[in-house]
Parts: sequence; structure tokens; C-alpha cells
Amino acid sequence: MSDNTYGTLIDKHTVRFERLLPGPIELVWKYLTDSELRGRWFAGGPMEPRVGGEMNVVFDNSNVGPHPAQPPEKYRKYAGTFDSKHVVTIWEPPHRLGFTWDDDMNPEGSVVEFELTEEGDKVRLVLTHRRVSGVDDAINFSGGWHTHLQMLAEQLEGNPKTPFWTAFDGVEDEYRRRYTGK
Repeated sequence: MSDNTYGTLIDKHTVRFERLLPGPIELVWKYLTDSELRGRWFAGGPMEPRVGGEMNVVFDNSNVGPHPAQPPEKYRKYAGTFDSKHVVTIWEPPHRLGFTWDDDMNPEGSVVEFELTEEGDKVRLVLTHRRVSGVDDAINFSGGWHTHLQMLAEQLEGNPKTPFWTAFDGVEDEYRRRYTGK
């Protein structure tokens, strides 16, 4: 995987990712906001399309990708579905989407923001996850976002070829090396 696909640790509480994806921007927006399409690369679940709206994120990582795959032993507890509740903090179609990340829906906790910008027939996606509790959380979130963004790119390219857990294998270790040198 090329070096430019990796996220960046902006500071010990912020990670950032950039991807140049196939467009148009309205399609990428739909993959971020439509429950069924979002479930193909990240997590499904209803989202109220407004600032302050509730978002129920339903993860099923074992079924993200072209065929089911079981998680490695370390992540066995994440087999099957689990959900968490969030609040929409930014709703500016089709350019910006934000939501809380903490399961208690606390807007003062961790937050995620997607920014979409048209670049010809492509779309630049910038994902920023702010207010993570420290480098260990940044490593954890970076492994997940890195892999989910790979799944999104494959969906938009019309070529979902990699199961989530296969793509995820070893990614956190690489982020640990990048962020801590260990």
C-alpha cells in the first residue's frame, strides 16, 4: 500500500485521512449518508439528516466487503453486529458531514468530520477525527478508518474485492509504528 494512503497524526488527539475517490460528489455523499450504502463500507443504521439528528451506527465488519470474513482472535468480540448512538454535528450536503463518536452522544467528546471537494471527475475526501483520548486511541481509530476508507474506495470503483478483516490485518501495527516508532 502506498505511503500516501496512511492517515496522519496531527497531534496526540487528532488523526486525518485524505483520499481521492471516483465521483461525482453526490454519489460519495450518498455513500456517507444512506444507511444501505454506508453499510457496504462502514456501518449502516439510520441517520436524521440535520444538525442535532440522531445517528445509530450498526457495525457488521464481518460482512463488509465481497464476502463474509471472521475477525482475528484479538477482535473476536467484534464478530457479528453491534451498534452505537451518535449525534450529527455538521450537515452541509454534499460537502461536509460531522458526528459525535462517543457512544454516549456527548458533543464534547470525540468527533468525526468528512469534507468533500470536487476535483474534476474525482472527489477529495478528508476525514478528521478530533478529540481522541490519546495516541493509543489514535492508533485504534486510524486502523479502523484506514480500512473502512479502503472499503469505500473499492465500492466507489465498483470493485469490492477485499473483506474488511483481511484488509484490517496488520494495519494497527503499522499505525503504532508510524505514531510511536515502536
